[in-house]
Amino acid sequence: MNYNDAKGYDFGLGNTNIDPAVLREGCKVTSIETHGVSFWAKTGRIDVLLSDGRPQSFFIKVLSKEIGMNMTKGEFHSMSAIHGVIPEFVPKPIACGTYEDIPDTHFFLCEFRDMTEDMPDPDEFASRLSTMHQKSVSPTGKFGFHITTYAGNLPQYVEWEDSWEMFFAKSMRQTLDLEMSVKGSNTEIEVLSQALFEKVIPRLLRPLESDGRTVKPSLIHGDLWFGDEYVAAYNKFAQISAPEEDFEGRLDLYRLRFDTHVSALFVDNETLRTQ
Repeated sequence: MNYNDAKGYDFGLGNTNIDPAVLREGCKVTSIETHGVSFWAKTGRIDVLLSDGRPQSFFIKVLSKEIGMNMTKGEFHSMSAIHGVIPEFVPKPIACGTYEDIPDTHFFLCEFRDMTEDMPDPDEFASRLSTMHQKSVSPTGKFGFHITTYAGNLPQYVEWEDSWEMFFAKSMRQTLDLEMSVKGSNTEIEVLSQALFEKVIPRLLRPLESDGRTVKPSLIHGDLWFGDEYVAAYNKFAQISAPEEDFEGRLDLYRLRFDTHVSALFVDNETLRTQ
């Protein structure tokens, strides 16, 4: 899946050549440099002069093979959905596609945003996140997405489901199956997973859609840090769903799905399974 520089299209070394599929006509490339670090892709910054002479910068991810193509499509469509609801929350996606000159090589292109190591202001970040949740509308009225999205190089569950409980349970099952396929199963995991699906998930999620209560399908970001300060800030802008007494339990459940996915990504790290 990882793409290695092909001769003539290197990142850095003063190169200004890029595959013709990446940029629209009229862009004059002034610099292409490696930017950022990814386990799954080659990433870089492209500086150009537009046809009217204005400078602009883009961020590019390049991947190979079918999974690389699927990952670039998933990122383009999901980021486009978020940008359509709250443009200031994510970089503007530009394109995804396949190189013309290098076989089986695929790219995702978006506007370049210069990032810092500073943590974002909790209230400002939580306000935007809440806006995305409240303003986004499912095109089917169901939970799911129209194209497979990825966290790392592993797919996430996106099939359309009528209930949040059912969607989350199937998402959790897929994630757990991915994790066990690379790290193996044991009696303890089998016992705990049975209790998780038969007791814990119904106990914590079914009340959200009982006694006249409903859950609104919304766009969500699949890779957010759940530090206490940010959760507290979010709750200033979004009311905790009833039953409120289950809130912390639901958070633990959602963390479990995320942590299980991360454990599946990093096969050699056993600590991720036992933490």
